[in-house]
Amino acid sequence: MRRVPRPLERISLPTARRIALAAQGFTDPMPGGAVDRRHVRRVLGRTNLLQIDSVNVFQRAHYLPVFSRLGGYDIGLVDRLAYRDRELFEYWGHEASLLPVALQPLLRWRMERARHRPHWGRLRHSPVVDRVRDQLRDGGPSGAGALREGERQAGQWWSWDDTKLALEYLFVTGEVTTHSRRSFERIYDLTERVLPAEVLAAPTPSREDAFRDLVRLAAKALGVASVPDLGDYFRIQTTGAAQPVRDLVASGELVPVQVQGWDRPAYLWHEAVTPRRVRRSALLSPFDPVVWRRERALQLYGFDYRIEIYTPEHKRVFGYYTLPFLHDESVRARVDLKSDRKAGVLRVKAAWVEAGSDPSDVAAALVPALREAADWQGLDDVVIEPRGDLATVLAVAARQ
Repeated sequence: MRRVPRPLERISLPTARRIALAAQGFTDPMPGGAVDRRHVRRVLGRTNLLQIDSVNVFQRAHYLPVFSRLGGYDIGLVDRLAYRDRELFEYWGHEASLLPVALQPLLRWRMERARHRPHWGRLRHSPVVDRVRDQLRDGGPSGAGALREGERQAGQWWSWDDTKLALEYLFVTGEVTTHSRRSFERIYDLTERVLPAEVLAAPTPSREDAFRDLVRLAAKALGVASVPDLGDYFRIQTTGAAQPVRDLVASGELVPVQVQGWDRPAYLWHEAVTPRRVRRSALLSPFDPVVWRRERALQLYGFDYRIEIYTPEHKRVFGYYTLPFLHDESVRARVDLKSDRKAGVLRVKAAWVEAGSDPSDVAAALVPALREAADWQGLDDVVIEPRGDLATVLAVAARQ
């Protein structure tokens, strides 16, 4: 007898949003008092990583997801977990990221792959690489500047010189890692002297097992997702995620579903929570997992988002560093923020409401979020500049 396929469970778009936001920690209880390491660890347990970016016009990207989920906190908690307690390490996760050290074995395939890629592999026997490795071994933790010998010469990649190129090769292949940061400058050391011994001694999984575990983590973090979403989370791409998804469907950990309006199959994490409501408003980092994949943000929230820091000023539409604003279970606005530390104010250089959202309702929720952000940054006031279709309503709400 021919087996009739079981019809896929249908999930409405609002339900998919609630599942996704719960998976990312937006239904977890807010701290009753001061935020401590336990709360930060809980966020990492949801996101699995914090993406790093150097732009500091408002606040550096890796501190923002914790703020979005917990409110104002001491960013030193993240630094201590990474550079003192060694619970986190820097490597290429989604992009450059802080990741739990337990994930290091799952990323060794990426380190091995780098050794054989043409643009990195040609450095394997470079005398500059040997020299930099020896300098770190003998001299201890150091920044790129202190490792340079002779006059600086322009390199071929992003104006990197030979020393910086050698360091990045050693970093991507896993021989060195970030020991600490000094004014955001990366201080390097040999990985064997930085990461916990038990992590380094853990067996290296096969690429197939590593991909399956990474997709499992991505599925748990996203709640409901397509194969491209799952492949993008740790940048193993759709081709790397396809077989692990099949394996996880076979094991019952992923459940095939049909999400309203999605043009491709979706998969529900078997333990995903479906809350009745998500009562949370939050400013999001441009590099938050909620919005970092443009196609997912568009399908899930109708939010067409591209950060414009890489766009020439005359071509920018919304602003240099626009943060999405999560409210009422969707992304309702975007604000271009700048921490003007000299003047002691948080500048809202532009504010825009998303189509279909009530400007007054959004502004009423956004004002306290902006004030909380200013307090977090140690700024005394919020200044709303008259640019964007939400700016006037936002300014009125701020005066009330």
